[in-house]
Amino acid sequence: MTVGKTLWKIILVKLFIMFAVLKLFFFPDFLSTNFSTDEQRADHVIDQITRPAQHRN
Repeated sequence: MTVGKTLWKIILVKLFIMFAVLKLFFFPDFLSTNFSTDEQRADHVIDQITRPAQHRN
């Protein structure tokens, strides 16, 4: 059973690296860095979501 526990430790370390460490380097917080208020962030998100629907007409 020690092999199984070792494998689970390796899996957990890899998951931590994938989700925590790589997120810091490759997925910056775009909304916090480019917009200062929640209202500006919300307007940008709504604009990005609804823009394709406006171009179809």
